[in-house]
Amino acid sequence: MTALPQRARVVVVGGGAIGTSVAYHLALEGERDVLLLERDRLTSGTTWHAAGLMTTFGSLSETSTAMRLYSRELYARLESETGLSTGFRPVGLVEAAAEPERLEEYRRVAAFQRLHGLEVEEIGPAEMSDLFPLARTDDLLAGFHVPGDGRVNPVDLTMSLARGARQRGVRIVEGVSVTGIRTVPSGAVRRVTGVTTSAGDVECEVVVACAGMWTRELMAGLGVVVPNQAAEHYYLITDTIDGVDPDGPIFEDPASYGYYREEGGGLMVGLFEPRAAPWSLDGIPATSSFRTLPPDWDRMAPYLDKAMDRVPVTHDVGIRTFFCGPESFTPDLQPIVGESPGVAGCFVVAGLNSVGILSAGGLGRIVAHWVSTGSPDVDVTGFAATRTRPEQAGRAFRAARTTEILGTVYAAHPPGVELTSARGVRRSPLHTALSLQGARFRDVSGWESPDWYAGPGATPSLTPSWGRAPWFAHWEAEHRAVREAVGLVDMSFMAKLWVTGPDAGAVLSRVSAGDVDGECGRITYTQWLDESARIRADLTVTKLEPDRFLVVASDTAHGSSLDWLERSIGDSRVEVFDGTSGLAQLNVHGPLARSLLSTVTSADLSDGAFPFRAARWIDVGFARALAVRITYVGELGWELYVPTEMAAHVHETLVAAGERFGLRHVGLRALGSLRLEKGYRDYGHDIDNTDDVVSAGLGFAVAMDKPGGFVGREAVAALRKAGPPPRRLVQVLLADPEPLLFHAEPVLRDGVPVGYVRAGSYGWTLGSAVGLAMVGTPDGSPATKGWFDAGTWEVDVAGRRVPATVSLRSLYDPTNARIRG
Repeated sequence: MTALPQRARVVVVGGGAIGTSVAYHLALEGERDVLLLERDRLTSGTTWHAAGLMTTFGSLSETSTAMRLYSRELYARLESETGLSTGFRPVGLVEAAAEPERLEEYRRVAAFQRLHGLEVEEIGPAEMSDLFPLARTDDLLAGFHVPGDGRVNPVDLTMSLARGARQRGVRIVEGVSVTGIRTVPSGAVRRVTGVTTSAGDVECEVVVACAGMWTRELMAGLGVVVPNQAAEHYYLITDTIDGVDPDGPIFEDPASYGYYREEGGGLMVGLFEPRAAPWSLDGIPATSSFRTLPPDWDRMAPYLDKAMDRVPVTHDVGIRTFFCGPESFTPDLQPIVGESPGVAGCFVVAGLNSVGILSAGGLGRIVAHWVSTGSPDVDVTGFAATRTRPEQAGRAFRAARTTEILGTVYAAHPPGVELTSARGVRRSPLHTALSLQGARFRDVSGWESPDWYAGPGATPSLTPSWGRAPWFAHWEAEHRAVREAVGLVDMSFMAKLWVTGPDAGAVLSRVSAGDVDGECGRITYTQWLDESARIRADLTVTKLEPDRFLVVASDTAHGSSLDWLERSIGDSRVEVFDGTSGLAQLNVHGPLARSLLSTVTSADLSDGAFPFRAARWIDVGFARALAVRITYVGELGWELYVPTEMAAHVHETLVAAGERFGLRHVGLRALGSLRLEKGYRDYGHDIDNTDDVVSAGLGFAVAMDKPGGFVGREAVAALRKAGPPPRRLVQVLLADPEPLLFHAEPVLRDGVPVGYVRAGSYGWTLGSAVGLAMVGTPDGSPATKGWFDAGTWEVDVAGRRVPATVSLRSLYDPTNARIRG
C-alpha cells in the first residue's frame, strides 16, 4: 500500500469512474496537491459492473446534454494521452418510440439537443430494422438515431482516468477507507479540516465525496442529507447469436423496459423494470465492493419477457449470465452534486441513477472547476446538494421512493406525470379544506400543493399529455378570476427565513443587490449575487424592525438561499431561523382584492395608507397576519403571512367574505400562466446561477448607489458600462393559439437557432402560449433592441416552426398600472 501523506489540499473519496474523473480534472485545473482514497480497489462498488453505455440522447437539460457530449469527446481522445484505452466505440444509438406521447417527447428532445450540438435524426421503422436487424420494429412509430454515441468499458475508462490523474501528480491510494470528515466552526457554518481514515488522519482544505452507494452514510456523520439508496439492477447476457454485429448500434426500447447491445458474440439485454427492489436499506455492508446479488427470477420474469419480445431471438438462445448488482438512485432521479449545505469545503458527487459512466467525464470537469474556482460554470440548480430534505433520508421514505423511481428511468414523461410514492409528508395547514374544494395536489419540494381545482366536492382527474386536456377549463377559470375578480392562492410552501440581530441589516444589505435596509415596513425584491454578478438567489426581503427581517424565497431555492445567507454571516451578530413551518402564506390577488380584504380587516388598505411594497401587521377576522402588498401575478394584491395555528380561521374568513366578490381558489398552474404573461422570473427554472443580473433583465432591482455597496457591485458596473449584453432573457408569445409551450423549445431568429424557452405556459389573457427564453446573438455581439426588432422569430415545437413575437418588456400591462391600482 502507498504511504498515506499527512496532508493534501484536496481529498477525493472513492475510486470509481466519478472519483477518478474528478481527480483527473482537478489536475487539469492546475491542482497539484490532490489525494484520492479508495476503500478497496479502483472500480469497486458500481463501476465494475456498469453496462458501459455512452449515450447522450434523452435530456431536456442544457447542463446534462453538455456534460454527456463532453464525456463522449473525452473518452474518444483519452487513450492518446494516457496510453490506456477507455474501450469507447462510437457504434451509434437507436432510440425507439412506441407510443404517441413518447414520440412527441422525443421530437421535443431531439429539437432541443440539436440546438446544443447533438447529431440526432428521426428515422422510420424500416431504417431502424436496417440498423439493428434483430429487433422487431413493425409496431414502432419511429426511432431517433445518434451515430456518434456508443459504448465504453467502465473498468478501462476508470483505469485510463486514474493514469491521467497520476501523470499530473495526483496521488491514488487503494485499500484505505475514509470513516469520517473533520470540521471546525467557521462563522454560522463549519469548515473542513481533514478526513479520518482506516490508516490515520489526513489534513485537507477540501473533501470531494464520490463514494457511490456509501455516500449517504459518510455524509450523515456531518448532518448532511444525501438520500441515495441502492437498488437491484439487472441485465442478462445471452449465448452467441449468429449474425450479431459487434459494431452494431445500441438499441433502446423504453416501452419494453430494455436496452440491447452486442456482448461477447451475444446480446446484453439491460432492464429498467417499472417497480424496483431497494437493497440494504439499513446501510451498505463494508464487504460490498464487488457485490453481486441473487436475481429474483419470479419478480423479474414478466419484465424480462417483455424486453426479450422486442428482440425475439433472445428467447431462442441460452442465457450466459443473468446479473444483478446494486446501483444507487435518488428521490428525484437527479444526481446530488456540489458543496454541502453548512459545510465549507465539503463537496459531494453521488446518486448518478444508472447514468454514471456516461456522465463521469463531464461531471468530473464541472466539479473540478467548482472546487478550483469556488463557483460552478454551468446551471447546477437542478442537482445542487442544497436541495435535499431530512425526511428523504428516512428508511421508510427511501424504501417507498426507490421502488418507484428506478422505473421512471425508462418511463415516458408527458406533462402531468407525477411520482406517487412517499407523498403527503408535508402538508399546508389548509390541506383538508383545499381537498374539499377539489384540489388536484402536486409535489412541490415535498409539499402537497394544489395545481388546480375541480370545484367543491368534485374529484379531480388528470391524464398526462402533451396536448390539451379537459382540466384546462378549470385552469383558465382560475387564471381569469385573478385577472378579472379575485383569487386565493395557498403558498405555504415558500421558504421563510427570519433574520435578526444588531448586524442583520448590514449583512442583508451587503448580500442583497437591492436596497433592503431602508425604512421599516417595506418589502424589497432583490437578488443575491456572486462576485461576477451571477445570480445566486432571487427573493424578497421585508424589513419589519431595525433588527428584524423576513426573507422569502421559492421552495426550490429554500436550501440554497439559506446556505448562501449563512455562509455570508461570518462573525457578524446575526441569527437566522428557518420559520417556514411556522407561517402559512395566503396570497389574495386581483382587481377586487382590496374590496375583499377591506371587509375582513379594520386596517386601512387604501393606496395612500397601504402603498405598493408596504408591509403591516393587520387583523383578519379574529387573527393577526403580516400583510405585504406585492405581487407575483401582475395584479393588485397582498401576501398574508399567518401563524400556522391561525391559518384555518383566516382561510374560512376570506372564503366566507369572498363569495360576493367572486373569490376563486387558484392553483399553481394558474400562478405559472399569470406570472409568465407578466414576465416574472422563477429561480431554478428561467433564471439560474449562470445568469448575470443584467442579462436576466433584473437591473431595475439593483441599487448601485446604496451605502456600502454589495457583493457583485463592481461586476454589475462593468456589465452596465459594456452596454447591451450578448444574450438576454425575453418573453416569447406564439402567433398560433394552438401549440403549447412547456420547456426547452428552441427559439430561432431568421431561421437561425439563438436560444430556447426556459419556462412556458399557456397565456389565457394573451391568447396563446407564452414563455421566457434566453436568447443571444450568434457572434456574441450586443443583443440590442434593434437586433430583436429586425428579426423574424419562430419557436420549434416538436419539429414544427411556429411564428412568434419576442419582447424585452412585459407583454401584459407593461406600465404596471394594474399592480398599483
